[in-house]
Amino acid sequence: MMTRILPPRFLGIFGILLLSACGNIDSDPSVYEDANTSKGKNTVALGTDPNTVGGDDGLFDLFGNSRRNEGGGSGIGVNNYLWRASLDTISFMPLASADPFGGVIITDWYTPPETPAERFKMNVYILGRQLRADGIRVAVFRQNREGNDWIDAAVTKTTSVNLENEILNRARQLRFAARADTD
Repeated sequence: MMTRILPPRFLGIFGILLLSACGNIDSDPSVYEDANTSKGKNTVALGTDPNTVGGDDGLFDLFGNSRRNEGGGSGIGVNNYLWRASLDTISFMPLASADPFGGVIITDWYTPPETPAERFKMNVYILGRQLRADGIRVAVFRQNREGNDWIDAAVTKTTSVNLENEILNRARQLRFAARADTD
């Protein structure tokens, strides 16, 4: 079996293309200003930390700097108090999945003993590392039994808001308890 070798002109063209990809396309040095210049300071003024990915409440610290966080914890990617409060608040429901790095808790369907023809499911989304009112979202799903089938039913907006408020209240209790323990 013979192997076919590419003609030298193809290798030359490939080499030129490869080298040109490594070159500096923009020769304007102002594009590469130092982070300490006014251009670099704009990110700080907008509330982002240049050492992190995603800003002050970024996904991770690029240079391993230790930063103060509001109960973010080192083991999970979201606010530790909101995470624990969410699990406490929905502990009566079976969990389908829980992702502490992405901040998503999904329950399985739960049928309350007092209403066997109705079932509920929840998705809890923790949106950041800070304990804030807009740091949590809850989606509630409801179904009613009709014969042997489950039919989707409407859920009022206040149900989700009330659950979010319960989680926030529990998170505040956990934070105050943790601060009282350190004093």
